[in-house]
Amino acid sequence: MTALTGPLLTQINYPSDLKKLKTDELPALCEEIRQFIIEVMSTNPGHLGASLGAVELAVALHYVYEAPFDKIIWDVGHQAYAHKILTGRKERFETIRTFKGISGFPKMAESEFDAFGVGHSSTSISAALGMAVAAKLSNQSDRHHVAIIGDGAMTGGMAMEALNNAGVSNANLMVILNDNQIAIDKNVGAIKDYLADIVTSRTYNRVRDKIWLMMGGGTKYGKNSRAIVKQLGNAVKTTLLKSGNLFEAFNFRYFGPVDGNDVIRLVKLLSDMNDIKGPKLLHIHTVKGKGFEKAEKDQTVYHAPGVFDKKTGAIKEDKCQGLAPKYQTVFGRTIIELAESNPKIVGVTPAMSTGCSLNLMMTKMPERTFDVGIAEQHAVTFSAGMAASGFVPFCNIYSTFMQRGYDQVIHDVALQKLNVVFCLDRGGLVGEDGATHHGAYDLAYLRCIPNIIVSSPMNEEELRNMMFTAQLKNMGPFAIRYPKGRGVMSKWKTPLMPMEVGKGRMIRDGRDAAIITLGHVGNYAVDACGLLEESGLSFAHYDLRFLKPLDEEMLHEIFRRFTKIITVEDGSVMGGMGSAVLEFMSDHGYHANVKRLGVPDMFIEQGSVPELHHQCGFDTEGIVRTANLF
Repeated sequence: MTALTGPLLTQINYPSDLKKLKTDELPALCEEIRQFIIEVMSTNPGHLGASLGAVELAVALHYVYEAPFDKIIWDVGHQAYAHKILTGRKERFETIRTFKGISGFPKMAESEFDAFGVGHSSTSISAALGMAVAAKLSNQSDRHHVAIIGDGAMTGGMAMEALNNAGVSNANLMVILNDNQIAIDKNVGAIKDYLADIVTSRTYNRVRDKIWLMMGGGTKYGKNSRAIVKQLGNAVKTTLLKSGNLFEAFNFRYFGPVDGNDVIRLVKLLSDMNDIKGPKLLHIHTVKGKGFEKAEKDQTVYHAPGVFDKKTGAIKEDKCQGLAPKYQTVFGRTIIELAESNPKIVGVTPAMSTGCSLNLMMTKMPERTFDVGIAEQHAVTFSAGMAASGFVPFCNIYSTFMQRGYDQVIHDVALQKLNVVFCLDRGGLVGEDGATHHGAYDLAYLRCIPNIIVSSPMNEEELRNMMFTAQLKNMGPFAIRYPKGRGVMSKWKTPLMPMEVGKGRMIRDGRDAAIITLGHVGNYAVDACGLLEESGLSFAHYDLRFLKPLDEEMLHEIFRRFTKIITVEDGSVMGGMGSAVLEFMSDHGYHANVKRLGVPDMFIEQGSVPELHHQCGFDTEGIVRTANLF
């Protein structure tokens, strides 16, 4: 380990070491952990802001509870870096999110202290409740179960379903609502407003402060805290929130809001609340980016800022400036261009506006752009409702999160042939976020749905033309999936042209064999064909463009001409494009040696995109190697 640690953090490798400290030493430890995270993240980019804000929470949790016997379940895991540092991974923390390093998210296979693997939002309460009920059935009633969930994740329907179930379970469950008023972008919706009302209520805070002053005869922390905590809960329930408390309505004992960056107060609160049986919720307010000025001021940018100066916070210049743009930028600019000429186009995203660049349209056309919060199922059916009313929603969802709205795609969109355009951002392997965030399955799970068009561009021009085609009259459900990161065209703003749906193209002719590609990875095949030509092999290259409907005319041509074929896709080989080609071959009685390249039947861990493509064998080198096996 080369990153510097402070005198207290140097002594701590596991929670058992943490418990040897006095409570008045904890603030200093929190500052050391915060500086350690900043130092590592400055050169090895990760999720900075949320983890800085939750340092005190992680320290308090491991100071009070007896993990791994007690179960601590984080939601998403963006805020769990301090947790990792305190639970045996300090020495490897510099490897976080790197190839063969530790995961950026809690992961059961990585540590016994990671009680549940996470990465997608709104799961923690359900998982913790399941564990709490299991403990009850196993006569382990002394085991505590803590779910930490952010205010952004609380907008997810699954969280509400879990609260509803937990409220009648009488399970020994603690939910900590970590409220920093922001996910990646600013939170939206009624729950956000409700939580803000609690935090800013003058009446509430006046009474709460009075109660805290009562603790120990006017001292901030007193011996009578257990009784006062109960009074605080009753006061919230009966007096302060005249309109009724949402969490009390779910039959949770509610406490808070309290300062989640005050570690000593958190320790006392958690210790006292341990004696309260049944479901309870502690509402804490934290500052995203706490202790790092730039991260506090610009919380969206510093959610995951990339490489930055650890002293000034200045983000290092992008070495790729002047090269091809990111697909996300092309999407964001193109949808504005389309919306300016088609007043029926609207943009929809479930809390991903900055990541997918829909924020560009949101700035220019706020009345036609909708961030519906972390609620993918709702985003899909909300879009379906707008489509049923004659609008053309571009519903932009990261591929990995589209999995959460799958039933709605089938039942609410495809079945009714509604013209919703699904822009599946981050299709394929996404890199350092790892297994929970790879968009490896969309091609396989979409192509089996009737009525839907499934496409994937090889470059920026194709993305623009697919978007243009998708908004033409009566196209029905239309999915466009594209990768995270840069394209290949520095001059990308080409004239918008309609595409013939289900029509591919031959990029290069050849004699010996054929390569069929779908999407951006076709650029690997371009390079591979050139290298093969140098070694005396002549490979034809076909860009399929559309997985559904397939270009059957082109496939007939390929199978009539070639008996050696390679398919290449940045997606699951099981059920994906290669499978579609094999099905076509079988259905039409062709016989060929078909080798499929793509994501194998396993979960791929974190690493850079080139490293993962190489690992899976569908980069340029992998294609050449496979071609030489014929």
